Amino acid sequence: MDIQSIKQRFGIIGHDPYLERAINVAVQVAPTDLTVLITGESGTGKEVFPKILHQASTRKHGSYIAVNCGAIPEGTIDSELFGHEKGSFTGAHEARKGYFEVVDGGTIFLDEVAELPLSTQVRLLRVLESGEFLKVGSSKVIKTDVRIVAASNVNIPEAIEKGKFRQDLYYRLNTVPIMIPPLRNRKDDIFLLFKKFANDFAEKYHMPPLQLTAEAINLLETYRWPGNIRQLKNVTEQISIIEQQKVIDAPLMRLYLPEDRSNVLPVLYKKNDSDEKMSERDILYKVLFDMKKDILDLRKTMAEIISKDDIDEDFEQNNNQLIRQYRSDLEEQQDTIDNFEIQPTNDPGNFQPSEVIDENLSLEKTEIDMIKRALEKHKGKRKNAAKELGISERTLYRKIKEYDLNL
Repeated sequence: MDIQSIKQRFGIIGHDPYLERAINVAVQVAPTDLTVLITGESGTGKEVFPKILHQASTRKHGSYIAVNCGAIPEGTIDSELFGHEKGSFTGAHEARKGYFEVVDGGTIFLDEVAELPLSTQVRLLRVLESGEFLKVGSSKVIKTDVRIVAASNVNIPEAIEKGKFRQDLYYRLNTVPIMIPPLRNRKDDIFLLFKKFANDFAEKYHMPPLQLTAEAINLLETYRWPGNIRQLKNVTEQISIIEQQKVIDAPLMRLYLPEDRSNVLPVLYKKNDSDEKMSERDILYKVLFDMKKDILDLRKTMAEIISKDDIDEDFEQNNNQLIRQYRSDLEEQQDTIDNFEIQPTNDPGNFQPSEVIDENLSLEKTEIDMIKRALEKHKGKRKNAAKELGISERTLYRKIKEYDLNL
């Protein structure tokens, strides 16, 4: 079958090259028994591709079943997939065949495969490696000839790093990867899909189909569509039912598009390994280093303000007291930093400044010590050391020259 006939048969709309590439890969691999892993965001239409793989294969006359792994409770997933024997657990009043036994000779589609518990992943790996499995509560090995197609909207390599997915299972499933592009990357297909949905709903609800102005089409194509095709279909149905007028302009269309907050979400800070290994002394050094930088910046700003020739007398009279107080605060903060001492402790959650310590930390000494530590830690690589210290590489070079550090 060619790509065009596949599109017509399975109702696929669009001419995006990445979409057509995915279809072509599915057609090429369908006659084989290779395991396929389909990835893509939720709502992109991943569920269509296992049907293509099944119908274009030699197993098309066998059974096909789609299993949503995320919708089955963890306590019953093994029974659903592999079956169980009578009395194997509470409520098992009779023996039951699992999907892998029922679909023998056919194709099984495991949607949201990343949601499988680790214990079930072990069982699935055995099926992929040897075609064998055990029913729950049984010691009898059962053979099965099933082609497995899996799908996930989760980044599985990240799940592997977090210990939530087995790496060996991932490589078994990912024999042939198929990536489905998100709708926002298929801008030329968005209006085609809208028209298809609008005509379908017009026929379903016996009403004229929707039409869009040029501005509404532009809005439709520039929106990010976090819910992808599923969201576009829902929006089209809402407008078809609610709006009496069938020519939709941009302001009216905007009412049905939720505000996209993807660009204003706070950035999550991810700890580096080096952060986790920092001792409380290193952390305090870093705080002192940053505090000194802030004080120097404030001093420079105040010096510029005070030294200006065009400050009028009223300003000077009204703010002399404020300036004196500001200078006093700076001197007090400087004294605090110069006299700050650290009491070592083995308890990272219970360390306090102490008045008793042999080491006298001046700002200059602290700065030199931090620079040396950072350079030693990164084996003299100044770029990495500067990043660790939170300063630019140029500033680090200047500090090394200023303190005449022969490293």
